[in-house]
Amino acid sequence: MPKCFSFTATKNRCLKSTFSSRGLRSTFTDLKDGTIMHCWVPKSKKPTRPDLVLIHGFGANSMWQWSETVRILSRHFNVYVPDLLFFGDSYTTRPERTESFQAQCVKRVMEANSVTKMSVVGLSYGGFVAYDFAAQFGDCVEKVVICCAGVCLEEKDLKLGLFAVSSVEDAANILLPQTAEQMRELMGYTFVKAPAKVLPSCLLTDFIDEMFTQYVEEKKELLLAIAKDRKLSDLPKITQPTLIVWGDQDKIFPLELGHRLKRHLGENAQMVVIKNAGHGFLYEKPRDFHKPLKAFLLGTTKTAPPLDQT
Repeated sequence: MPKCFSFTATKNRCLKSTFSSRGLRSTFTDLKDGTIMHCWVPKSKKPTRPDLVLIHGFGANSMWQWSETVRILSRHFNVYVPDLLFFGDSYTTRPERTESFQAQCVKRVMEANSVTKMSVVGLSYGGFVAYDFAAQFGDCVEKVVICCAGVCLEEKDLKLGLFAVSSVEDAANILLPQTAEQMRELMGYTFVKAPAKVLPSCLLTDFIDEMFTQYVEEKKELLLAIAKDRKLSDLPKITQPTLIVWGDQDKIFPLELGHRLKRHLGENAQMVVIKNAGHGFLYEKPRDFHKPLKAFLLGTTKTAPPLDQT
């Protein structure tokens, strides 16, 4: 028997209206190779504003993750918010699953929208894509923000106990919940004070039905591609001014990976550690995130004033 009401679907419609009210419109770009990319783009691009790309992580579609950020930054930037492949309304029939391929698809969407210079912000899995984007297309990227994305992880870290799980398969079971109890487990890893404890199972199940039942195998393949044969020695050093943002109690990508990235990039990067926040600091401490983010992106010098909160 079909459901008569879905809170998640209703929220999704509200978010679409919100994005539209912030001056964005929904677009689809056919890359002519079996790939369709959905992206929110400015209804009317303002040539006096810089261009900014927000790249989401695992979980819900881009609207759920970037709604508040769009509200704050759309006053200052031409904001572009793509759905990565197998999230939201983007998909491909091609076999590639790497963050490198995701970055290439985002780049082609930007080209289709005549964007040649931009800054990129990547959240969690989106941070892997943003980092690769900056490495591949350095001449196009002005600034980079990496949020709680373990781009410096090595495949051996799983076996050495850096993570709460010992295999990518275990991580996939957590990040792609199919039951209310699995959703509670995921939220326990994501937040310092998990709201799932007080949420009824029907709401959690509704969210899963709307956000986690499509492209499950493809998303597992994305996770496997992240860790496969990964070595820090193979990670290129991006040259753009970079801001690294992390929650001090992150259980998905431990804080050590943020410090590792800072050491890898050296003086070209600055780091902000948000206290009493986990992987979901975007929701837990939005002000503590958006204040340094805005200062860094709008800074007129190579790097913004010192923002390190460690």
